Amino acid sequence: MERYQVILAYDGSHFKGFQRQANDRTVQGVVELALRRLHWQGSSILAAGRTDTGAHATGQVISFDLTWDHETADLRQALNKYLPADVAAREVRQVHATFHPRYDAGWRKYLYNIYCQPVRQPLLEPSAWRVWPEVDPGTLHGIAAKLIGTHDFGAFGTPSHTGGNTTRCVLESTWRAKDFCMVYEIKAHAFLYHMVRRLVFFQVRIAQGIMDLTSLEHSLEIGAGVGMDAIVKNVPGKRLVHGLAPARGLVLQEVYYPEGALASGEDSK
Repeated sequence: MERYQVILAYDGSHFKGFQRQANDRTVQGVVELALRRLHWQGSSILAAGRTDTGAHATGQVISFDLTWDHETADLRQALNKYLPADVAAREVRQVHATFHPRYDAGWRKYLYNIYCQPVRQPLLEPSAWRVWPEVDPGTLHGIAAKLIGTHDFGAFGTPSHTGGNTTRCVLESTWRAKDFCMVYEIKAHAFLYHMVRRLVFFQVRIAQGIMDLTSLEHSLEIGAGVGMDAIVKNVPGKRLVHGLAPARGLVLQEVYYPEGALASGEDSK
């Protein structure tokens, strides 16, 4: 029996998130169902993270133990045969027996897509957030740069367990234009729950002139010490709101692992 790492891509539009649920269609559920057809005997696959309902991925990483007497490329082909059309195994490789896609990750990178139009575009809606009034691109770039570095992001998300550390180190934070959209790219060693979606929401509202930049700057100073309502309610002269950007614009693009975390073995590239 060997441990395998698989890089998954999926359209999250018709999934109730990644994590298996008893009565809902999830990414983990359909992957494990496909593995059962390959005589997988495990109880649960391991994953780099749990994406929200409606969120997408091009670089989700999972691992599992499997007895497979064929080439690694054949395992990828077999998985894709049994996976539904909205999920694909992009790459498969053998890894070290103790490899864990979550705990061994060096960093993670997310994308978030927005588009600015007064009327919805049906072909963009499944994978981007329509925002109107339009945003000022220069303002977005300036805000994104302020997020780089080590900050207490406790005002923007919650840790995986009660009382957990909310300090995170952001390695990259930038906006770029792509076709009809603007794409936010953020890379960090780790993220809090809902951190990316809340950061996007704040940046968009500030770039629309609805919120004040000081609300974001203040939140980075106080961290988890004050709730989101308290952060935004006392900035004068602005109609301030708070919330989450929709999950449909979010994409888990890449998870990086130091070479030492992976075994040198067959892969399906």
